[in-house]
Amino acid sequence: MKTLMTKLYNQTSEKQKRQTLRNNMPPAEKLVWAKLRNQQIESCKFRRQYSIDRFVVDFYSPELRLAIEIDGDSHYQDEVLEYDRDRQAFLESKGTRFLRFTNQEVYQNIDGAVDKIREVICRLRDVTPP
Repeated sequence: MKTLMTKLYNQTSEKQKRQTLRNNMPPAEKLVWAKLRNQQIESCKFRRQYSIDRFVVDFYSPELRLAIEIDGDSHYQDEVLEYDRDRQAFLESKGTRFLRFTNQEVYQNIDGAVDKIREVICRLRDVTPP
């Protein structure tokens, strides 16, 4: 399993991309990161701008193999929608689960987004949410 981990996750070849994305996070991602960082939701560790194969996801919990994506306006162009679908299908084939929010969902109801993240964490851990 260790070989798969090093070949699939956080490859050195993607390091510069991850760093650039971390240093240029959009406002909606910053809001979500403020809620995820330091294991604030159900003591679940998330990493930001985590790479899986050649793709970088916004947030990732290695424990749950859960990716959280925040979709800004650019994600609604036809070619980007297709790219996102193909990317998600590939990552799901590698065992990654996805939870997506739009920028609007984050801005208008961050508490609802946090509640949904909490529910998914508890469901994946098979425990009842508080």
